[in-house]
Amino acid sequence: MDPIANMLITIKNGYMAKKQEVVVPYSKFKMEIAKVLEASKLIGKIAKADSKIQIELLYENKKAKITEIKRVSKLGLRVYAKSKDIKKIKGGKGFYIISTPKGVMTGQEAKAKNLGGEVICQIW
Repeated sequence: MDPIANMLITIKNGYMAKKQEVVVPYSKFKMEIAKVLEASKLIGKIAKADSKIQIELLYENKKAKITEIKRVSKLGLRVYAKSKDIKKIKGGKGFYIISTPKGVMTGQEAKAKNLGGEVICQIW
C-alpha cells in the first residue's frame, strides 16, 4: 500500500474525528510534506518522536482547516506537471503539493520558481 496516501488519509480522518493530533510512521518524504502543510498553516506543529511523526491538527471556529485531501500521483500511475500546467484548485482555495528537483513545495511556489515535477496531492 502507498505510505504517502496512508499519511494523507490519517490526517483527513483525524480532522473528521475531531482529534487534536495524529501519529504517522516517519520517513523523510512524509516529513517534507508535513513541513509544507505546516508552512501553509493547515496543520499545527510537527515533531519527530522515535520513528513516528506527531502532527497537531488545527481547527478554526470548530471547523477543520482541511476539508479534502486527494492523492493525485499514485504508485501505479505517476502524474507529472510542467510549471505552466499547474492550475488553481477551487478558485484558489486549494493547492497542489509537488515534488520538484528543488524539494517538496506547493503548486504556487513551483509555478513562481518555474519548476515542474510529480504532483503528490491536492488539498482544499
